[in-house]
Amino acid sequence: MQFEEAKNKFVQTWGALGSQWGINKTMAQIHALLMVSSESVSMEDIMQQLQISRGNASMNLRSLMDWGIVYKANKPGERKEFFIAEKDLDELATKIAKERSKREIKPALKVLKEVSVIEADGSKAAEHFIQQTQKLYDFVAKADEMIDRVTTYKDNWLGKLMMKILK
Repeated sequence: MQFEEAKNKFVQTWGALGSQWGINKTMAQIHALLMVSSESVSMEDIMQQLQISRGNASMNLRSLMDWGIVYKANKPGERKEFFIAEKDLDELATKIAKERSKREIKPALKVLKEVSVIEADGSKAAEHFIQQTQKLYDFVAKADEMIDRVTTYKDNWLGKLMMKILK
């Protein structure tokens, strides 16, 4: 397999996996393209390589920058905008975990908390509902706390040492 074929296969596969991670295919493809590019890439080059519109590229680049995993890169003498992806895989994983927690886990916790503190009407079904939703809340809260701890530890030397030991 030649370089361009391998690069395209990677970008397409990463894009297909993106929907399983909660992002759209194009957003994942742009991220993949930037992640494996040795230099910053212009929006025009992204549009051309992925065969997408300017609006689609712009919207998805903005989302990737909001996630903190893609950055604008300046090139002296160029009027075009250039972009580069986070290359440190540990940092990338940390940012994605934080963002997913903010967008998915914390809203789910809010709902679970609301529905688990209802007043029981004395029925067996209501009691069971309250017990199960409280258990779910506790489980999801512990998972979210673990994510918070791991991502916080990644920011300090002791945490990095612990992560190396755990690998």
